[in-house]
Amino acid sequence: MHAVVLVGGFGTRLRPLTNDIPKPMLPVGHVPMIERLVNRLARGGVTDVVLALGFKPEPFMEAFPDGRCGDVALTYAVEPEPLDTGGAIRFAADAAGIDSTFIVANGDVITDLDVGDLVLAHRSSGASVTLHLIGVADPSMYGVVDLDDPDASGSGAIRQFVEKPERGTEPSNLINAGTYVFEPSVLDLVPLGERTSIERDTFPELVKAGNVHGVATDDYWIDAGVPDFYRAANLDLLGDRRVHESCEAIAPGALVDPGATVMNCIVGDGAVIEGGTTTVVDSVILPGAFIGSGAQVESSLVMGRIESDATVIEAIIGADGVVEAGDHLAFSTVPEV
Repeated sequence: MHAVVLVGGFGTRLRPLTNDIPKPMLPVGHVPMIERLVNRLARGGVTDVVLALGFKPEPFMEAFPDGRCGDVALTYAVEPEPLDTGGAIRFAADAAGIDSTFIVANGDVITDLDVGDLVLAHRSSGASVTLHLIGVADPSMYGVVDLDDPDASGSGAIRQFVEKPERGTEPSNLINAGTYVFEPSVLDLVPLGERTSIERDTFPELVKAGNVHGVATDDYWIDAGVPDFYRAANLDLLGDRRVHESCEAIAPGALVDPGATVMNCIVGDGAVIEGGTTTVVDSVILPGAFIGSGAQVESSLVMGRIESDATVIEAIIGADGVVEAGDHLAFSTVPEV
């Protein structure tokens, strides 16, 4: 089975981490986000993945030079210009010659969903598209759906689809969770080579025709394209929240002084944390980062350098970012975005 994975965005919400690295190439628990996604798709029966690329396609090709990720064959479909979600899906599917039922997945979604089960539900429904749905506390930030008489398993026809409604007007708390099953006929609704939003243009049209099914689950799910959620997606691998995945807190290639206090953190390969009174808590220290002696780091994402005795709280330090010795930084980014 084929899957189209949308990885062509600019990663704006995670800047400055994504100034030079595409968002899906950022690590989650020492493994690139895209690799974890492809491995999950493979567990659900996907054999071929088409990466719908736009912003900085080269890092993907360099990471998988033989065109494979594990047992999955990769195809690279590089958009000549941004085509939005619908245009990107059509472009990638055409590039790979997809002509049968296929999966579509957003590259920044981290979930334990079994896509094999989603495909089975899709085939039993006879719909053109089946959406994975998740219930959230504040659905206004997402595409919100209303299911028509869902069965005991949470499945049903979608009778309304509203993209990012005003808070308080949502038809339910169920949101589009970013994994779909498509019949190839849906591609005919997307103009070739034109900017088209699958959420704003295609899905509402299909809902009116009664051809969209939804499957609500309570699987682990997180939108890792937001800084706090990206940090949580990493730290959740240290606990028991995930079904198939976990990781060691400190990568084998990291250098962490025994005198440093490091609690509930991911520390990537090649990162350095010096000793002294250094305390690092609830943070993701990305590969190659540096934290000097006596620094205090809390609830942050660090890719650059934090010098000695600096304090960093709820901040993002990009690859070129430096927090000078003794400085105090809170609720900010370096460099600024």
